Amino acid sequence: MKYRLDDIDRRIVAELAEDSRLSVRQLAEHVHISRSAAHSRLAALVADGIIRRFTIDVDRAALGQGVSAIIVVKIGDRPWPEVRDELALIPCVERVQAVSGDIDALVTVHAESNTELSQVILAQVHEVPGVVASRSLLILDEAEGQAIRS
Repeated sequence: MKYRLDDIDRRIVAELAEDSRLSVRQLAEHVHISRSAAHSRLAALVADGIIRRFTIDVDRAALGQGVSAIIVVKIGDRPWPEVRDELALIPCVERVQAVSGDIDALVTVHAESNTELSQVILAQVHEVPGVVASRSLLILDEAEGQAIRS
């Protein structure tokens, strides 16, 4: 990392985590710095990869994806990057993560129904070479934490 973060940078990241649509002017006002300082700090955060992308928070149910699950996956001898990349290509998959412990990966999936979720798991996840077993955990409710907030 070339760029060294300070408290202002952390506040910039927290503000953008709350609302990535903020203009540079609004961002400067929120963190109490000049617009040019906000612009140069934001550019440095992006250039150094600290801020990788700007995104949106989507209401999955409103999109017709009312069923969400985490699929706990056990992987055999196939190299992780190959399995990860194939799992990530499945249309309902949001995220694929390698984890430590007695399991190998977590796959976050959003589906229209339990039937679609079942099809994704049985006909797509289990068909990826290297996947030897899985367990599904339905997400019943969730709340956003404060990890990035200042």
